[in-house]
Amino acid sequence: MHRLELRVPPLVLVALFAAAIVAASVWMPLVRVPVPGHRALAVLLVLAGLGVALAGVLAFRRARTTVNPMAPQRATAVVRTGLYRLSRNPMYLGLALALLGLAAWASALSGYALVAAFCGYLTRFQIKPEERALLQRFGPGFADYM
Repeated sequence: MHRLELRVPPLVLVALFAAAIVAASVWMPLVRVPVPGHRALAVLLVLAGLGVALAGVLAFRRARTTVNPMAPQRATAVVRTGLYRLSRNPMYLGLALALLGLAAWASALSGYALVAAFCGYLTRFQIKPEERALLQRFGPGFADYM
């Protein structure tokens, strides 16, 4: 296990990347890519992202399983209903969409690059370790879901 796995809470990670997107758009925007209506699109992406993330949390609450991403071994159920029929990680998808909305608002290429970096970090240090823990806990049932 790498020392960064399951160490940075995803909401803290989102806050760090959101701050980086804002800072990069102000201090090193690289290339601005404003398109007509980018602010409306940005608001739509942020709202959609928050809605997707909240739907994921509510599905976990209904299943009475932990929403603590730092302790996947405490999960009591594999949630397969609602958005989880379409995505194994709607909470993380929602967070990425919200960051994408922030990047669209700023319209700087650096912001979009940071969203990609967020997704890469989250996949490597959060999602993959979570999936290993869930495979160990739920075995073939989770493997079938994957």
